Amino acid sequence: MARAHLTPNLAVRVFRELQEMTQAQLARASGVPQPAISAIENGQIALGADRAEALARALRIHPAVLLWPDWKRASRKRSTGRKRSTGRKRTTGRKAAAYA
Repeated sequence: MARAHLTPNLAVRVFRELQEMTQAQLARASGVPQPAISAIENGQIALGADRAEALARALRIHPAVLLWPDWKRASRKRSTGRKRSTGRKRTTGRKAAAYA
């Protein structure tokens, strides 16, 4: 399956459209001027952390979603709640009772 590459400028546009907001509405809600929003969405200027925070607050998302939209989570094994083996053999039977 092909995976689309999501850039910060495209992320701003996608989340704005998902909220059914115009650039003017996002500008009013975020305090970022509408021409700057247009330039960000068109890749003419960088998003930057300060603008990302303001836009994310208005879009009700975390700023990281805009700044690093293609970030992949490192694959981690989920903890099963079991303790890791120490490499020692388990003591069973009479020996276990002696250590108890």
